[in-house]
Amino acid sequence: MLGNWLKTTILMAGIVALFGIVGAALGGKGGMMIALLIAAGMNVYAYWFSDQAVLKMYNAQEVTSENGQFRDFYNMIKTLAENAQLPMPKVYIIDEAQPNAFATGRNPEHAAVAATTGIMRALSERELRGVMAHELAHVKHRDTLISTISATIAGAISSIGSFGMLFAGQSSNGERNVHPFVAILVMILAPIAAMLIQMAISRAREFEADRMGAEICRDPKALASALEKIHNYAHQIPMDAAEQHPETGQMMIINPLSGGSIDSLFSTHPKTEERVAKLLAMATSY
Repeated sequence: MLGNWLKTTILMAGIVALFGIVGAALGGKGGMMIALLIAAGMNVYAYWFSDQAVLKMYNAQEVTSENGQFRDFYNMIKTLAENAQLPMPKVYIIDEAQPNAFATGRNPEHAAVAATTGIMRALSERELRGVMAHELAHVKHRDTLISTISATIAGAISSIGSFGMLFAGQSSNGERNVHPFVAILVMILAPIAAMLIQMAISRAREFEADRMGAEICRDPKALASALEKIHNYAHQIPMDAAEQHPETGQMMIINPLSGGSIDSLFSTHPKTEERVAKLLAMATSY
């Protein structure tokens, strides 16, 4: 847990520094001060509200035990949370055809898990249990805080370029203070920086969530089978919300983005084959 708090602190400090550097490059001291204020406000917002922001991006709808259509799914999460010795998280459904799922929230007491309608159609009940156990493992490890913050802030950094010219125009004394080439360079590099921030979350956390998720559901083979199915579907069925907010892709159990983009060079997910192999090796002890 201390490791993730340290990662979160470093991430937030890095964001403030990055915003300050961009602001200084584009607008001198005045631009730097404005950028630092924006970064500080963004960090506060991301800590307290980034989970709700992500759920809103996906138009996630909360379900309860009274919701007849998803009552069994809700009760599945309740049982898994008890197995993991976690408080009951909020449960959300996302109306997307692609099978996928994620967890969010700043701590186990304020956690939420979300799954697409597609995953419920594609997986067996046993496989779905494995997937949701994986997501609860992220909650137990407190991965969700740094994961959600990085997704929110990476999206903000990606938009820096759109506002770059606002800083690159006139300085406080009315003289042009930035060469246009510098402004253009910053506008190009800002989205790349956003992808690097997504990599602040180690791919190792997925392996660890697989391991603990298999322990929570007591069925490594089910999670392995689910990962293979989701991987295959994700390459065939696009997820509109993820394509519109690619910075959130690293939150999902399998990368939901379509192939062929630069994001593949900055993957935050291990290869599915490696994850499956590790889970099948675990299965020999069950």
